[in-house]
Amino acid sequence: MSGSRKKIDFIVTGALIAAAYVGLTFLSNVFSLAYGPIQFRVSEVLTLLPVFTPAAIPGVTVGCFIANIASFNAIDMIFGTAATLIASLLTYALRNIKFKGLPLPAFLPPVLVNAVVIGLEISFFFLPEGYSFWGFVISGLQVGLGEFAVCYALGIPFYLILNKHNIFKERS
Repeated sequence: MSGSRKKIDFIVTGALIAAAYVGLTFLSNVFSLAYGPIQFRVSEVLTLLPVFTPAAIPGVTVGCFIANIASFNAIDMIFGTAATLIASLLTYALRNIKFKGLPLPAFLPPVLVNAVVIGLEISFFFLPEGYSFWGFVISGLQVGLGEFAVCYALGIPFYLILNKHNIFKERS
C-alpha cells in the first residue's frame, strides 16, 4: 500500500470512528446515560479500538470532543476529551500484553483515567456542596463502574468479533 493510501486510510478510519462515537453517545443520551455522574456511554467501547489501529486514537478523541459539545459545558469538552486522549494512548501502549489471547490490560486505561479525571471534574465543578474527597470518590466510582461495564462486559465480545473477522487488518 502506498504512503498516500495509508494516510487516507488512517484519516478515513479515524473519521468513521469519530462519527460512530458521536452517534453511540447520542444513543446513550436518549436514555440519559451519556452525561452526568452516572454514565453508561455505549460509545466508550470504541476506546478499545487503539488495540487494533492507531487511527482510533484521534478518532475517539475527536468523537468525544464533538459528543461533549452536546453537554454545553466547556469543562467537559476539555477534561472529557483529555481523558479520552490519555486513555487511548495508554490503551495503544498496552495492546500487546495479553492474557489467554485477550489484551485485558489495554481495556483498563479508559476505566481508570475516566474514573479519576471525570470523577475530579464532577466533584470540583458540578457537586452542589462543592469539592469534597468523598464526593470525588463517589463520582469516580460511579463513572468507573459504568466505564468498567462498557469496557469489559461489552468490550470483550466487541474485541472478539473484530479480531475474529480481521476488521482492522491492513489491506494490500
